[in-house]
Amino acid sequence: MLKKNSLRLVLGFTLIELMVTVALIALLSAVAVPNFVTFRRNSELTGITNNFLGALNAARSEGMKRNMNSMVVPANNDTDWSKGWIVFVDVDRSDNYSTGDIAILEQSAPPSYISISGNGFFGANPSYVKYDGSGFSRPKSGDNANATLNISRNDVPSTEYNQVRRIKIAVTGRIRVCTPKSASYAACSTSDD
Repeated sequence: MLKKNSLRLVLGFTLIELMVTVALIALLSAVAVPNFVTFRRNSELTGITNNFLGALNAARSEGMKRNMNSMVVPANNDTDWSKGWIVFVDVDRSDNYSTGDIAILEQSAPPSYISISGNGFFGANPSYVKYDGSGFSRPKSGDNANATLNISRNDVPSTEYNQVRRIKIAVTGRIRVCTPKSASYAACSTSDD
């Protein structure tokens, strides 16, 4: 038979052990949560860029498939890409999304900490991207055929260039995405080259 003091069973934690464990969890959470938010927002920036790139590729391929003009326009048909966008085949050739056009896809508005702005036809009033049946980028009269769209986080300092993505479209319809390394990084400038 066992003596009373020879075997000690632990049935739970002491109050001090519990307090130390809770303090460690709180400390680790305080360090991990801000990093998780940054990671999530960086991921959303990449996701929005990829969604826009997919919309441009869908417009270009649908235009070539149907041998018609296709367009990507802001959801509210003005200059504000941050409200989302619509991809459609411009059946009536009105250069605007209307009832006779074939909708390909619609993208809802990105989070408020994502800014989208551009130059060339991305910054025209109203803004647009237009492809002809050959897949070439076609400006409306007077606009430059090349354009650059900036997608960036507006909740970080503007000097954090890794929080900016640029989508560049050439007159040939070629689309490329780049991330600037500095303000003077020529390979990913904001000019319409």
